[in-house]
Amino acid sequence: MTTLRKTIPHLFLLAYVFVILYPMFFLLNTSFKKNMQIDSDPWGLPQPFTLSNYTYSFSNSKIGIYFFNSFFISTVSTLLTIILAICIAYAITRMKYPSLSKYVYAILLLSLLIPAPSLLIPLYRMVNWLHIYNTPLALIIPYTTFGIPLTVFVIAAFLKSLPKELEEAGIIDGLSVYGLLGRIVLPLTMPTLVTVFILNYLGNWNEYVLANLFLSNDNLRTLPVAVVSFFNKYNTNYGALCASVMISIAPIILIYSILQKRIIEGVMAGSVKG
Repeated sequence: MTTLRKTIPHLFLLAYVFVILYPMFFLLNTSFKKNMQIDSDPWGLPQPFTLSNYTYSFSNSKIGIYFFNSFFISTVSTLLTIILAICIAYAITRMKYPSLSKYVYAILLLSLLIPAPSLLIPLYRMVNWLHIYNTPLALIIPYTTFGIPLTVFVIAAFLKSLPKELEEAGIIDGLSVYGLLGRIVLPLTMPTLVTVFILNYLGNWNEYVLANLFLSNDNLRTLPVAVVSFFNKYNTNYGALCASVMISIAPIILIYSILQKRIIEGVMAGSVKG
């Protein structure tokens, strides 16, 4: 009976892992096939194994340019989000403005409750008014703004668990507010910062609606928008489509694989106070 109780949860976990990993395997497998084999044998292994879909993606669809655009916009937006969020979180958890801190918390909480689609028209008008349509700023500013509320909450939860004696010792040593933030708080919050960096980066990298709305110039498009270009009403290049999807998810998988230990530490960091 004990063995059965241990076996059943493992079977459910194996089934869950299979459901998660199989679509990725299917994409990877299909990306190495020719379109004729995809139509005739979609579930089989590549025969022959070919890299022509990846070659086509880089040579015929500007996938390299789209990749750089996604990398640049996602990186700049995420870094700006982290910098602004840690400053806000430090101000509302450490500085003596209790009433103001409550108002800021309330505003951030309300911003999380606003449906993103309801902001599309105001954002579009704002982008046109600022004359940044068809520029990277048209995405960097909204991405940064949307990422701040949740990032502030996560960082603030961790900062509340840090003993104030550390900062008091820094003040005795003559550190300014910026010195405390840069030399004491920032190194201690690194696991949490890595976690929110990945969360924001993943959201920015995969975002489609704003990128499709604010960037009509083909040379400025991001990967999620570019992937759709493999569809049309007459024909779909499934091999190149799967190859482009694999190219778009590869950086996220790589970053997560390298930083997974830090991510787990960050998730646990603010869970216990004291």
